[in-house]
Amino acid sequence: MLELFPFKKTIPFMSWGKVTTAISLLTFVFSLWALWHHGLNLGVDFTGGTLIEIRTEQTADLDRIRTTLEKTGLPEVSVQNFGTSRDVLIRLPAKGGATAAQTSDKVMLALNAVDPTIKLRRVDFVGPQVGKELYDSGALALLVVSFGIMAYLSIRFEWRFAVAGMLANLHDIIIILGLFAFFRWEFTLTVLAGVLAVLGYSVNESVVVFDRIRENIRKMRGATIPHIIDDAITRTMSRTIITHGSTQIMVLSMLFFGGEALHNFALALTIGILFGIYSSVLVASPLLLMFGIKREHFTKPVVKKEEAVV
Repeated sequence: MLELFPFKKTIPFMSWGKVTTAISLLTFVFSLWALWHHGLNLGVDFTGGTLIEIRTEQTADLDRIRTTLEKTGLPEVSVQNFGTSRDVLIRLPAKGGATAAQTSDKVMLALNAVDPTIKLRRVDFVGPQVGKELYDSGALALLVVSFGIMAYLSIRFEWRFAVAGMLANLHDIIIILGLFAFFRWEFTLTVLAGVLAVLGYSVNESVVVFDRIRENIRKMRGATIPHIIDDAITRTMSRTIITHGSTQIMVLSMLFFGGEALHNFALALTIGILFGIYSSVLVASPLLLMFGIKREHFTKPVVKKEEAVV
């Protein structure tokens, strides 16, 4: 196999197991605290509100539009490009008891006072009940995907691998949600899509490492389990750098150049990719040692045949 980044010496990852596990535990607890204390800053998709699409004659000045609407007293307004640089999507939460028509009239009155050429394209209203259904459906999707991944790992490997892989994935998801809660970043349907993508992406890295560990257990007869795990991680490092590096370049391009519509989606993926690498190497693998993985779990006992009595 071609390796662009060959590692000649086995890196002793498992010797850092206690330190990395402690760091992971602290980060995990911090994320849980952020979710409990702050909660997710749910967007209009989940809480309900008004979506207004407008078009400008020239390239839209998002900062100017946002400042104009904030001066009118509209709460938590979100302004982003939608499609072209001239199309703008405005999101407003359902607060104050105003209808969608009243809200859109107030928005257009304020914007036309600054720029009379701004045209209203459409107005949509997302009711709180619809938002709650989307939230419940998203949570259910997250749960179903998690159980599906755990079942897949149990069938392909062994229960210790399944639990370690799922805990590592849970570690990634909780950290993403915790950071979004702590920094009050808006959590929308696109962010939820990013979280679900991270689940599949992270487990892929775990499967590659687990597969090499299983292969090494059968091949490296005289080696200890920690050395076998270290060798498996080291041998897959070149693939990890190439795969995650190329993916991260694409995601960062969306983060910095994709506009506000893709910003939080790309942000969730960026956090997920970084912690996905970390958890697959320095969370899932030490957990295997904690669960007491042994060579006997992968080798069938030799059954002695009784000699025929003459």
